[in-house]
Amino acid sequence: MTPLRLGYLYGFGAYLLWGFFPLYLKLLRPTGPLEILAHRIVWSVAFVALLLAALRNIAFLRALARRPRALVAIGVAAALIAVNWGTYIYGVNSDRVVETALGYFINPLVVVLLGVAVLREQLRRAQWVALGVGGVAVAVLTVDYGHVPYLALTLALSFGGYSLVKKQLGLPAAEGLFVESAVLALPALGYLGWLASTGDVTFGHVSAAHTVLLVLAGAATAIPLLLFAGAANRLPLTSLGMIQYLAPILQLACGVLIFHEPMPPARLAGFALVWLALIVFTADAVRNARRTRAATRTSAPTAAATAAR
Repeated sequence: MTPLRLGYLYGFGAYLLWGFFPLYLKLLRPTGPLEILAHRIVWSVAFVALLLAALRNIAFLRALARRPRALVAIGVAAALIAVNWGTYIYGVNSDRVVETALGYFINPLVVVLLGVAVLREQLRRAQWVALGVGGVAVAVLTVDYGHVPYLALTLALSFGGYSLVKKQLGLPAAEGLFVESAVLALPALGYLGWLASTGDVTFGHVSAAHTVLLVLAGAATAIPLLLFAGAANRLPLTSLGMIQYLAPILQLACGVLIFHEPMPPARLAGFALVWLALIVFTADAVRNARRTRAATRTSAPTAAATAAR
């Protein structure tokens, strides 16, 4: 199998798992969102530690310990991903899967906005148009919901910020997830201990299947991230960018078709505007990538001829 095909296989695998993740989270009831989050953190550490031990790749911790700035950045990334995970779990288990899907639809637009605000990147005209249409969509959805769609915006902003920090850190997927989860593990264990002391813990008290599902939350967290890393290393950014819409499409389908969440006309109009913004954004990204490849092909012979002289 070629690296490109393998990259697509990894990419579709990651986004399919993320797309159907609401179905898994619903199975964890009656466990509350914070307890689920704590188990997700603790079992992620355990799963990835076993993986790294099997790969004999623990030495990176010593090198990382000598980078204090990186450790601070990891702490920030850990806080952001904890907010993202906790918000998503709360959204799914409070029957707001449609709004969580909205958060991941608008995430690419938020990433672009963060690039302008934090990295001082310059946007092309089409990207500004996409951001403008996205802003109108949020306004329409605010009218429909009767309030700002804070859950969707929290998901988009937290994951956008997490992506920004991760890009600057440059850690591999497994190593990064292990360190971020390890940072959060102590408070997660403390919370689980407090639940056990008050008698409010559900782990081990619902059913054997429920207990196993909570333990598997670590693998359910790590496996899609590892697949995504494999895809990112093999696919062009534009291809990966288009595949990413698979997850919120599936999440939206779960919310509307399986969980029967309402989709009134005004909400549908808001989503339609978001999709229009994403079409503009994606078309511009594809067009710019083609221009870049064409410019590279044109400049390569020129450079070779210059070197020959």
